[in-house]
Amino acid sequence: MSRSGIFRPENLRQNALAMVRNICFSLCVTGALIFIIMTATYEPDDPMFHSDSTFKSDNSVVKTSEDLLASNETAFEEAENRGCNGKVDSIDCGDPDVFHLLMRAAIEKFRDIDFYQFGRPVRGINDTSCHMAWRFRPKEGNAAAFEKDFRNFVLVSENCTLSVVGIGDYHSGVNAMKRKRDGKDAEKGEFGRLRSESEAIEETVDISLPGVELDGSFSRGKYLVYSGGGDRCKTMQHFLYSFNCMLGEAQYLNRTLVLDFSICLPSIYTSSGQDEDGKDFRFYFDIEHLKDSASLLDQAQFWSEWNKRREKDGLTLHLVEDYRTTPMKLAGVEDALIMRKFGTVEPDNYWYRVCEGETDKVISRPWHMVWKSRSLLDVASAIAMRMDCDFDAIHIERGKKAMNKEQWPNLDRDTSPEALLVTLQGKIEAGRNLYISTNEPNTSFFDPLKAKYSTHFLDEFKDLWDEDSDWYAEMKKLNNDKPVELDGYMRMSIEDEVLSRAKNKIETFNDLTKDCKDGVNKCTSAS
Repeated sequence: MSRSGIFRPENLRQNALAMVRNICFSLCVTGALIFIIMTATYEPDDPMFHSDSTFKSDNSVVKTSEDLLASNETAFEEAENRGCNGKVDSIDCGDPDVFHLLMRAAIEKFRDIDFYQFGRPVRGINDTSCHMAWRFRPKEGNAAAFEKDFRNFVLVSENCTLSVVGIGDYHSGVNAMKRKRDGKDAEKGEFGRLRSESEAIEETVDISLPGVELDGSFSRGKYLVYSGGGDRCKTMQHFLYSFNCMLGEAQYLNRTLVLDFSICLPSIYTSSGQDEDGKDFRFYFDIEHLKDSASLLDQAQFWSEWNKRREKDGLTLHLVEDYRTTPMKLAGVEDALIMRKFGTVEPDNYWYRVCEGETDKVISRPWHMVWKSRSLLDVASAIAMRMDCDFDAIHIERGKKAMNKEQWPNLDRDTSPEALLVTLQGKIEAGRNLYISTNEPNTSFFDPLKAKYSTHFLDEFKDLWDEDSDWYAEMKKLNNDKPVELDGYMRMSIEDEVLSRAKNKIETFNDLTKDCKDGVNKCTSAS
């Protein structure tokens, strides 16, 4: 349409109506998108430490999304704005109007999930397809973390109208997924930057160690460091309990916490049966969330800068060698660095002792700051998706406890396949997907359950962490290009997350057996 033709009397009414219609639609879609993003920026508290808690999802995101679908249309008319000649041979996936069309089609098709955020579409497998990624949560179940998907969309153009005629299977939109680095090729992040064609949600793996800017502001900062102690190579539960005490004190004192991000993994989680030092904190926990929540500085960076500036800028150290010196007594210390030095005599050398006694009423351990790593959550999400996010789960604890008849006289019998079939009757419908989390090394032990349920175990999904997986590539990148094994603690973290997403979850103690979790006559309300 020529510029002069726009203002011809016979076209004014038609063009005015088209303009009003397009403006109203654009405002509606833009407003809804802004509302979705504003209401969904909060990631919920991860159930890492409260596995029995349930998460009630916020349906406001979906209500807003459904407002876009009031007319139940899946086509978007472009002709009046583009001078269409009746046919479009190549789809511009980066066009905002195409993005709106794909978004609306996804919301219309997948009504059983709550959408969180959409990535910008990129070119698909040919000129008439686009790939787009998004984060979401199933409407049903107890999932607390967001899952992610990327799909292939097939589009056609008829009479100047673009329509979505097909949406591929789960993870079919491979061009919108996270790519491994190959030479000088730019990384295509599923939720990172798609540098080659468009921009997606900015959420990439940060391979740098956390820290503050080491410039002139370093000498004006206040720092806290814990030195020594017996917390290393203890269980992860022990480590986290002490870690959160240290984190809580740093927050109370309003100081930057100086950390050694190298972890010692105790033997109970290793395939070698030996303690393994030098594990990266980021293998297990979401360092980005922790950095966003607290002021942290890597220990190596700190001491390098401290040694350069200590004499020059007159930085002073306040040494504390008794855990009984409370954080309240340190609140007025003006020295640049407070160092808590722990001895060698157990249990007085444990970090968590700082938060005992009167301090327990003042210092709150910030558990909400420590989340599972995104890479482990991604594996758990993929497992749930392969069961269509519609499964039940059972946690069966056997191992040494089942063999100790004195402390657990009924456990072996109560967790046998025959007993399980009886117990599960009326609790889980026949034919359901049943995820089994267990320390029983021989999973064929549970084969009798296959007659009634579709059983699944963690190792069934080992391709999610093998050499060709995204998880393997990410861990290798964090580990100086050296492979990382999926160790026992990682497996436990993944299974905890999968269990939290089940429609029904059945535990060993309380649900399957009347034996006490800690042995005879040691039952508690939490057992």
